Amino acid sequence: MTLKLNAFMLATVAWFAAPMAPAQKPGTDLSAIPPIPTAYHPARTAWGDPDLRGGWPIDFLNGTPMQRDPKQGTHMFLSDAEFAERSQKVNAAAARYNKEELGDKLGQGHWVEMGEPSRRTSLLIAPADGRLPAMTDEGLRRKALMRSSWRKGQSYDWVDDFDSWDRCITRGMPASMLPMQYNNGIRIFQAPGLVALQLEMIHEVRIIPVDGKAGLPNQIRNWMGESRGHWENGNTLVVETTNLKAGPSATNIVTTGSPPENDTPISDRAHILERFTMIGPNSIVYEMTYTDPIVFTAPWTVRLDWRRNDGYGIFEYACHEGDVQIRNYISASRAQRAKEGEKHP
Repeated sequence: MTLKLNAFMLATVAWFAAPMAPAQKPGTDLSAIPPIPTAYHPARTAWGDPDLRGGWPIDFLNGTPMQRDPKQGTHMFLSDAEFAERSQKVNAAAARYNKEELGDKLGQGHWVEMGEPSRRTSLLIAPADGRLPAMTDEGLRRKALMRSSWRKGQSYDWVDDFDSWDRCITRGMPASMLPMQYNNGIRIFQAPGLVALQLEMIHEVRIIPVDGKAGLPNQIRNWMGESRGHWENGNTLVVETTNLKAGPSATNIVTTGSPPENDTPISDRAHILERFTMIGPNSIVYEMTYTDPIVFTAPWTVRLDWRRNDGYGIFEYACHEGDVQIRNYISASRAQRAKEGEKHP
């Protein structure tokens, strides 16, 4: 693959079952997720907006699958026995780091940030089964046309046989806001009339005006879409994103529990609604609803509980540095087909 190891992935991660943020504590009903608290009101910036600035890495969430195991039904939270089983699996996988250190090796233990055991059964909270809704017939047609290095049995002849993440361009939206196996840093910056989200993966920055001005015309399309925000209740940033450019997959294979082949198409009708609610000085509840009536038969919603970590270091994401993998994929694919007797231009 074209993705590169960076310095952060060599840092020792503390693996433990941390207390859950107040917004995700289970009650006696494991099928119910508590409402988002709204009583907290953060400090204000010098120009009067709620102050969300700081480091909000989501690396600790990587152990929570995007989609729920079907056998868990509508349970939003694990039972005690299920949580013990998940903790054992996550901690065993995390132990690979120390094993590699002792063996003087560099492998998956240094590559994959396992996150922490969580009682949440899935990041998805809607639909109620914690699974992505079914695709429409048109969505399935577009899915079949998508190309990437993650598609099984695919051949390669040119750069358009790879997706935008293969080519170190972008993960796109909404995938860029979901945890993955490395490079999970997020920083929030604010200025008058503006919020900026710095993403460690592929060093992208989302620029979100909150000045009430109209967005870009519909015909102007961006990989990350066109975002406009406003403030609600003195503690919540609400962001609407449209004008998404087709190409990236809406889901990404390295988000645990996602579809495995980076082939969730995005149409020109895709719409994203995000809510960033500060529920304490060090806690934000992030909720995102994704709607694409061309591709999905229903919207879907994820909820993530962020926690502050201003000490998290974001390192350069030098994905293209010495990158020869695209060429190698094409050369190897052509050679293999030539060996099998296939004619090539």
